[in-house]
Amino acid sequence: MALRMTPVALAIGTIVCPALALAQVAPGGAGDVTLPAVKVSVDAERASDLPALQAGRQVARGARLGGLGNQDVMDTPFNITSYTAELIADQQARNVADVMANDPSVRFTTSSGHAYENYRIRGFDVSASELALDGMFGLAPSGHAPLEAVERVEVLKGPGALFTGMPPGGGVGGVINLVPKRAGDAPLSRVSVGYQSKSQFGTSLDLGRRFGEGKELGLRINGAFSDGDTYLDGQSKKREFVSAAADYRGRALKASVDAYYSKESFAGGTPAMYWFQAATPIPDARSPRTNLFPGANGTLESKAVMAKAEYEFNRYVTAFAGLGVMDFESVGFINGTHARNIAANGDFTATTNGTRSYTDSVSSEAGLRSQFATAGVGHELVLHMTHLEQESGSATNSVAGVTSNIYTPLTTLAMPQAPGRAPKTSDTTLSSLALVDTLSFVDDRVRLTLGVRNQNVKTINYSATTGATTAKYDKSVVTPALALVVKPWGPSISLYANYVQGLSRGDTVSDTLATNRNFVFAPYKTEQKEVGGKWTQGGFANTLSLFEITKPTMVAIGSSTNPTYTDEGEKRVRGLEWNTFGELTRSVRLLGGVTYTRGVQTRTAYDRYNGNEAIGAPRWQGNLGGEWDTPWLAGLTLSGRVITTSSQYLDAANRQQIPSWTTVDVGARYVTSVEQRRVVLRLNINNLFDKHYWSGSFSDSYSMATLGSPRTVLASATFDL
Repeated sequence: MALRMTPVALAIGTIVCPALALAQVAPGGAGDVTLPAVKVSVDAERASDLPALQAGRQVARGARLGGLGNQDVMDTPFNITSYTAELIADQQARNVADVMANDPSVRFTTSSGHAYENYRIRGFDVSASELALDGMFGLAPSGHAPLEAVERVEVLKGPGALFTGMPPGGGVGGVINLVPKRAGDAPLSRVSVGYQSKSQFGTSLDLGRRFGEGKELGLRINGAFSDGDTYLDGQSKKREFVSAAADYRGRALKASVDAYYSKESFAGGTPAMYWFQAATPIPDARSPRTNLFPGANGTLESKAVMAKAEYEFNRYVTAFAGLGVMDFESVGFINGTHARNIAANGDFTATTNGTRSYTDSVSSEAGLRSQFATAGVGHELVLHMTHLEQESGSATNSVAGVTSNIYTPLTTLAMPQAPGRAPKTSDTTLSSLALVDTLSFVDDRVRLTLGVRNQNVKTINYSATTGATTAKYDKSVVTPALALVVKPWGPSISLYANYVQGLSRGDTVSDTLATNRNFVFAPYKTEQKEVGGKWTQGGFANTLSLFEITKPTMVAIGSSTNPTYTDEGEKRVRGLEWNTFGELTRSVRLLGGVTYTRGVQTRTAYDRYNGNEAIGAPRWQGNLGGEWDTPWLAGLTLSGRVITTSSQYLDAANRQQIPSWTTVDVGARYVTSVEQRRVVLRLNINNLFDKHYWSGSFSDSYSMATLGSPRTVLASATFDL
C-alpha cells in the first residue's frame, strides 16, 4: 500500500496551530503543574513521560490513560497494570499472551501456538487487532506482536472508548497498549541468544544511543530472528523482526518516529480449536503436540511507521499529535483451523482454507491538554481527536468435507493454494472527538473525572466476487464517563469508582434464512460500573475492584426457520478482582492476584437460555508468581508461578463443560560479569508437569475448546557489549 494521508491526518497541523493563540488566553498546561491551590513544580513530569518503576521492577507505578496521557496508578479511577521490559526479559516472554499470563483477569483464547493471539479480559473477547501501539489503534503487528521493541505492556480493564477512542473490535473487556522502547541516557549494546523447545533457536540485538550536548536525540534499534521446529509435531516456524525508534526531547518539543517490520512463517501444521457435537461429552484434553492439520502453512507480515509530537507552549497548555500507517498481509491456512462436529469416537470434519488477505490502516490523533485552577478547584482539561481508516480484503480457496480423527489424525490433509490476489471486502472509518475534565479538590485528595466522546462508525462491506456493496452503515454515538478518586488517609490509600460507557461495532446479520439478512446494527453501547480501592505500603501494592459490565448481543426472534434478528440480547459479567505486586522484602517479590466472576446470559434468542452462565466464563481465575534472590550466591534468582482456572461452559445451553486446570512454572536467572561486561543467564520451564488441559473457549459465541501449551523449556544468554 502506498502511504496515504487522510484529510484528518493533513488537518493535524491546523488543529495544533490554534493552540498558539489558546496558550495566551487559556490558563492551563500539561503534566502535574497547576496554578495556585495546587502544587506547582517547574520540573514536573509531562503526561508523555514514562512512569517510574514500582519496587521489584516487574510493573510500573503508572500507565497511559488514552488521551489523558500517563497517570499514576493511585490517581487512576480504574484497574490498570503496566508490565515492564524487565519482566518481559526475565520471563523470556515471546508474545503478549506470555505477559498476560501474569494477570488474573486475562486469559488466552486461541490454542497455544496459533498464528493469531486473542484474549478474554473480564469475560469479554479482545482480539490481537485491537492492540494499541503508543496509544494508537491499527498500528500494532497483527498475529503476534514482537516484544523486543516493547518497553511496557499496559492493560486498562473495562471499556476505554472515552479515553482511547473505539478499538476496531470494541475492546469491551479492556485495552492493551504497547509502549515502544526509547534510547536511554547510557549507551546500550546488548545481544541475546536463546533456545525454546522443541528446537527453536534465535538471537536478538538491542542498540541504544543518545546524541547532542544535552542528549536530545535518541536512536533505539531492535532486531530478532528465530527458526526451527516447534512442539507441534511436524511444524516449523521462522520469525524475522527489526525496528528503529528515533526521538527528540527538547525543553518544549518532544517528538518520535517509530518503524518496524515483522514477518512470521510456519509450515507443517497449525494448532486446532475443537468444536464438539452438542450431545457429545467433552473428553480428556488431547496432547497439544497433536497435529490435526499436517501440511498447513502460512505467513503473516506487518510493517508500519508512526510519528508523534508534543509541544508545550507554556506551563499551562500542551498540544500533541500523531500519525501512523500500517500494512498487513497474510497468506495460507491462517483462519478457520477448527475441528468441527467432533463425535464421541473422535471423528471430525473440517474445511481447509488457503486464504490471502490484507489490511491497510491509517491512524491519527491530535489534542490539547490544559491545566488551570478556578476558585480553588484544579482542572486538567483534555480535548482529544482520533481517526482510524482501515481497508481490508480477502479471498479464500477451500476444500470442504475433510475428515479425520482427533485421536488418530491423518498424516496428510488436502491443503488448497491461496488465491493470487485479495479483492477489497470492507472499508471502515472510526473517528471521534472527546472532552474530558479532571477536577481536583482538597489539595488533590479528591479527583473527579467527567468526560464525553462522540464516536462515529462508518463501515462498507463489498462482495469478494462482484465488488458490489453488500452492507453499510454510518452511525454516531455519544459515550459519557464519570469517575472519582478519593484519598481519605493520605497518598497511600486510594478509593475509586467509575461509570463508563464503551462502544462496539454493530453486528451484521449473515444468516441466509433471516428475514433481515445483511442488516447492520448500530454500534452497541456497553456499560461498566466499578468501585475499588488501592493500597501501597513501602514497595508493595494491592488493588481490589468490584465491577459489572453489560453488553448487548444479537439474538433471533420469531420462527426458527425464518428468523428476524434484533440487537436486544444481553450478556452481563459481574466480578471481584484482587491484584498484588511489588517487594515483600529486598529479596522477595510477588506478582499476581485472583478474580471471581459471574457471567450470565441475561437475554437470549427466544429467551431459551436466559439466566444460564455465559460461554467461557469461569468463576475463578488465579495467577500468583514470586521471585527470590538467593542469599548463598549473589546474582542468582529463583522464580515460580501458579496459574489456575475453574471449570467453564462451552455452550449456551450449559451442557458441555471443561474442567478446571492448574499449571506450574519455574525459573532461574544468574546475573554476573565477564571482563566487566554484564551477562545474564536465564532458564524458564512453563507447565512444569506437562499437564494436558482444555484452557478455555475460542469465542464467547461458539462452542469451541482450546488447548493449553505443553511443557516448554526456554533458555537464553544475554551479553552487554
